Amino acid sequence: MQRVLNHLEEWLIAFLMGAATLLIFIAVVHRYLAGAPIPVVQDYLLKFDLSWAQELCIYMFIWMAKFGAAYGVRTGIHVGVDVLINRLPPTLHKTYIFVGMGAGALFTAVVGTLGASFTWDMAHTSNTTPDLELPKWIVFLCIPIGSYLMCFRFLQVAWYFGRTGELPKHDVAHVEGIDETPDINPYNMQDNLHPAPMTPGAPR
Repeated sequence: MQRVLNHLEEWLIAFLMGAATLLIFIAVVHRYLAGAPIPVVQDYLLKFDLSWAQELCIYMFIWMAKFGAAYGVRTGIHVGVDVLINRLPPTLHKTYIFVGMGAGALFTAVVGTLGASFTWDMAHTSNTTPDLELPKWIVFLCIPIGSYLMCFRFLQVAWYFGRTGELPKHDVAHVEGIDETPDINPYNMQDNLHPAPMTPGAPR
């Protein structure tokens, strides 16, 4: 179940990012080609109305940001200043980590609850978006869903830290799916193609 949720989160973020990028690219190309004085192409493109594309892209990026924030908690890619905390004794260090995770879970739970209440009230109105004319509660639904997912991730990281004493860390140099190359010291290679060490008695 946990693996399914992780993959669903990643696939949703990737889909929203890719679809929004593709849609805005198509809208920009359509706008410039439709304004070009090309008789057949211009007449054909003017039949398509893509004025809603920008609004949809904004909503897609908002949803992506909410799910991306939860993904960031799970993978440890959020920026944090831990210079002082790392200098604390182990007991206090662990306590402060739990306090920080608890505060994050509490904050996101409050935001999710308020967002759910706001979305519920919005669902009982006739408010719609300007271009797509979607019910606004669908757009605002990302607030409770994303916030509650982020709250769950805070609790998940805190539970994992309590068991292992480790926090998720993101290595910016690591590419998933590619094995790390071993650290090769060229001075220790026994061949005639690399420089040899200059220390006395070292093999040449």
